[in-house]
Order: sequence, then structure tokens, then C-alpha cells
Amino acid sequence: MATEFSTQIAAGSGIGTVGALFEACAELHASRPAIEHRGRRVTYGELLDRVRRLTSVLIARGMQRGDRLGLLSRNRPEYLEIELAAANLGIITACLNWRLSERELTYCIELVSPKLILVEADLAANLPSAAKAYPILEIGPQYESELALQDGRASPRIAQLEDGLVILYTSGTTGLPKGAVISHRAMVMRALVFSSELGIAPHDTFVAWTPLFHMASTDHALATLLRGGTVIVIDGFQLEPLLTTVSQHDIGWLVLIPGMVEAFVDGLKTQHSKVKGVRVCGAMADLVPPHTIAEVTELLRAPYLNSFGSTETGLPPATRALIPPGKVPTSLSKRQNAFCEIKLVDTSDNEVAPGEPGELAIRSPTLFSGYWQADETNARDFRGGWFHMGDVFRRNPDGSLDFIDRAKYMIKSGGENIYPAEIERVLLSDDRITEVAVVRAADARWGEAPVAFVACRDDAAMTEAELAELCRRELAGYKRPREFRLIAFAEFPRSTSGKVQRHELERRLKAST
Repeated sequence: MATEFSTQIAAGSGIGTVGALFEACAELHASRPAIEHRGRRVTYGELLDRVRRLTSVLIARGMQRGDRLGLLSRNRPEYLEIELAAANLGIITACLNWRLSERELTYCIELVSPKLILVEADLAANLPSAAKAYPILEIGPQYESELALQDGRASPRIAQLEDGLVILYTSGTTGLPKGAVISHRAMVMRALVFSSELGIAPHDTFVAWTPLFHMASTDHALATLLRGGTVIVIDGFQLEPLLTTVSQHDIGWLVLIPGMVEAFVDGLKTQHSKVKGVRVCGAMADLVPPHTIAEVTELLRAPYLNSFGSTETGLPPATRALIPPGKVPTSLSKRQNAFCEIKLVDTSDNEVAPGEPGELAIRSPTLFSGYWQADETNARDFRGGWFHMGDVFRRNPDGSLDFIDRAKYMIKSGGENIYPAEIERVLLSDDRITEVAVVRAADARWGEAPVAFVACRDDAAMTEAELAELCRRELAGYKRPREFRLIAFAEFPRSTSGKVQRHELERRLKAST
């Protein structure tokens, strides 16, 4: 009998899915604020009504389980209600990056063949000509008119746990983006991991300022709406609204990403902003100068999240370590998350000995379901029943993990392996330096050699000789950059998640030689 019941639960439509869990939460907290945007507050009851109406709109437009819905929009409340309405029906929301070129956007749309494209009215002109082959609904008066025609009755819940919920496009450093399919199962588990690993309370606020077409905002915004918290929606890094939110709300995880932390710190100091309460801040500590980490954590009175996750994995495999407030970190060793299994393997997929570098492979219920329409890539990356991340780590005697670098960034110089991240950490240890990216350059003698792009603080300057001396003290000779290029902080090309786009720097390097 237990086995029969378990089978029914596993196959049941809507049971434990994002749509079902949101509806239960919304009915329980109908009068609580669910979303705030530009001074407008939407309660859970109001959001549930709009989600139900939109679900009926999607049914009226002939959408069915498994169909894809393209969404091209900046951060706004409708983004979340669209994801939730699609979730009821087992429709996959393909979260399109409105900053892409026409060629890239055309590729992302045609990859998923959407049954419908929802586009913010102001972005309609951004749609490539290829998008005209698909039905389009503008988010604006047309959208509101279609919602008004529906009566807000309870939505049918057709989705199942392993159905795709969203497609998030990876920001790949080369080639075109890949569409990572995140299932209802993975998203629900990610919501639980947020609370478990970061100590998020049920009613903590989340500030969705990073693009909702990326994991940080979509994952945690949906997680917040499944537990009864409030999502503050801000369209991109806007200092004033962000400072106001920090002063007025108890925030669970305040996402801070490379490229904006310095400006945020300056705003906190110059405006003498009060901080109501932040449980944890930050992300991607490896890419932020250590002295900046110490400064922002002291101002916020909150530890910095020494994270290592991905679009494909969520917070795991190694987003558990915290850097205490006010501390300049001398080590950025990671701690393995709960709810995942990991191993470090060599190029033949054999586990490496402790202390040896190896590619991290993971198994976890937070894992994505694979890349859309990419059978060969999925077969390679999920070989042996493990997802191989392409990131190289070393396990320490205490069980912690040291990130070495992306395997594909490794520079092969005269038979020696050089990991750019090691050089970058040495340079970032000097508090005059605000950004570093080490890339490969062709070398007639050694095959490849590292070149470092460096930005210094506006009130500080360093010479190439000083940079070379810093590396000489800390690095073996073969690891030292053959050249340093001093550029302005703003000149570093970045993805929308704040990561420096190394391929663009390598392209710039080739063009100048």
C-alpha cells in the first residue's frame, strides 16, 4: 500500500510543484506584501488573483504542458506572476536576456521555439525579426486587458515535479548561450537550501535587483514567494532604491556581485545609510578584493557569503562558508553544502588523491535537468551519473575546498599548468587594486603565457614594475604574467552577473598585437 501511495504522489499533477506551493502560501498569507516595486505593494492575495487570471489567459491562447513561453522583460512584478502562471500548466518560461545582440537573441528564441512570447512594451523593438514568427503579447495595456477578461477562478495545476519550470541561459564565455532547464523539483529544493544553509527566516525580504533572467534573482525570488516573504523588485543596480530598501527591511540574503560592491560601499558611507538588518551579503568572494569584503561586511554588520554555485546547481556544491564582518579574508576555502554529493576527478574521471586538483562532479536534487536541445553536451557533462561542472578544486585535510580555476581557463605554458585565479588572488591582495583578469596569450617560446589586465583605485596608482614585484614575491617564475595592462575599472567587459568576460579581453589582446 505504501508503494502504491508513493507512486500516486510521484505521478500526481500539481503535487508539490511551484504553482501548488505558491497557491497554498498565498492563501495562508493573503494580506501580507508579496512584491514591492517603485512604491507599489502587491499582497499575496492580489498576486494570486493575477496569477490565476494569467493562467486562464495562457489556456485561452492554447498553451499546453511542455510548451515554452519566451519572456523578454526588465525586472518588474509581472515577471514573477508570468513564471508562476506558467508553472501551473507545466509551461516552461524561457527567460530571455534583453541585453543580447540581435543574433544572440534570435538564437535563444529559436532554440526553444516558444508557443508565445511575452515582451515588455518598451522592449518590443528589441525583438529580432525572427520573433515575428511567434505570437506576441506585450506586457502593458494589452496584457492588462487580457487579464481583465478572466475571472480569477482557481487555476488548474497540470505540472509535475520533473517538468521544466524555467530555462535560464548560461552566460558562456565563448560561443552562444546554453539553455539550462530548471525543474519544479530543483527549484523547490533550492528554496529549501536557501533557508537551511543561509538561515533565511520565513518572512525575510529579498531584493531582486540583479536581472530576473539570471539564477540569483529568479531562484531566490520564487523561493521567497513560496515561504511568505516579500520580494522588492528593482530594475538593475540603482543605488538610491537599494540603500532605501536596506534601511527599511530585514533582508535575508543581500546579493552583491563583482563590479558593484565598491559603488555600494561608497553609497553606504557618503549617505550614512542606516541598515535595518541583513543576515548575509555578497557572492563570488573570489572575484571581489579582500579589503572590499571587509569594508562592506562591517558597514552592513553581516557576514559575506563565500559562495560557489551555478545556474546548473543552485547554491551547491560549496556555498556554506561565511566571512565574518570586518575581516580581511586571507583564505577563501569553500565548505561543501548539505544536500549534495561531490567528488574531484582527473581527466579519466578517476577520483584524485586528497590535496590534488580535480574537476568537481556533483549529484544533488538541486541539479538542473540538462541543457535544452543539447544531447551531446548533456551526455558529456552528465557522464557516469554525475554532473561535471568544469571547475577545478583541491580538497584540504580539514575537508574544505580550494577553488583553483575553470578548467577551460587553464594556461599551458612550457608543459606547466597555470591557473589564472591564483595570479588574480595575489594581485587583488593589494588594496590599491580593484579588478584583475588574467588571460592567455600566444607565446612563441612557451606556447601560451599569462597576461594580466589590472585596474587600480582612482586615488591610487601602480606601475608595471610594482605589479611584477608583487607577483615575484608570491608566485613561481613560470606563473608570473609576461605583461601587465593597466586599464580603467569601467573598461572591463562584464556579463550581466558581473563576471569579467575573459574572451573579450583575449580578443582585445590579439587585436593589439
